[in-house]
Amino acid sequence: MSDSLIDKVVSQVYIEKALQDFYCHGGTCVGWERNVVDQPAAVKNIIKNGADRIAAGFGVGQEIIDRNVARMIDHTLLKPDTTPDEINKLCEEARTYSFASVCINPCYVTMCKDLLKGSIVKVCTVIGFPLGATTTEIKRAEAEQALKNGAQEIDMVINVGMLKQHNYDYVFNDINQVVLAAKRYNSVCKVIIETALLTDEEKIKACLISKEAKADFVKTSTGFSKGGATAGDVALMKYVVGSSVGVKASGGIRTAEDAKLMIESGADRIGASASVKIVKGEKTSPGGGY
Repeated sequence: MSDSLIDKVVSQVYIEKALQDFYCHGGTCVGWERNVVDQPAAVKNIIKNGADRIAAGFGVGQEIIDRNVARMIDHTLLKPDTTPDEINKLCEEARTYSFASVCINPCYVTMCKDLLKGSIVKVCTVIGFPLGATTTEIKRAEAEQALKNGAQEIDMVINVGMLKQHNYDYVFNDINQVVLAAKRYNSVCKVIIETALLTDEEKIKACLISKEAKADFVKTSTGFSKGGATAGDVALMKYVVGSSVGVKASGGIRTAEDAKLMIESGADRIGASASVKIVKGEKTSPGGGY
């Protein structure tokens, strides 16, 4: 994807953004968060994900609402000190609540595949995690090994530095190689763009490149950087990629209210470690990362 084409599309996105009265002040995109439901793509996405149930609020008909939300959650455990016993518990919870997937480090893919055999819960793993700074060859090899071991979804991290340096060909190829590996196994590939490290313009460019590289989702965060998902970022990402690419909100989503806000802003998938508390509507104390 050429630099000129990317810049042209970025300019068009900003023009449309201005026409719809979305605006940012001091780096905080107030308009994106406040007026997200004015976006046709976001509204369509909300309806697709069961807006008639979500609109009732998490306090009304909670059991039905939470089951639908659960099917949008990647139940996540990516801490470096995660033990096999904790992974076993993660899979038990995922079965119980019918989460979309468990998202774990590559060393646990085979274990999760065995533990989740016969269930509807998928196995998701991370590639180039959490920095995205390994070479493209290593990312593809890591993805292929994970897929052979039973991973059904891949969440890969872009090379943030290359994006910031405007080396778009590198970023495209880096993503596309992992996407091609995933497609060989009919698996889903999500691209983590690490929004906390990017300007709005860079977020737009990362989403455009991911879409061009045939990724299935763009994802906000690793959960290990200086910030996580925001409603404004989710709305912006959904606005850019449209209905053909999903958006996964991850990082700092700890309550039912957090999840509801992300879904209303356009998220098709939620990444969280507090998944059980989210679907049960329980409060959880603040914490860092996954």
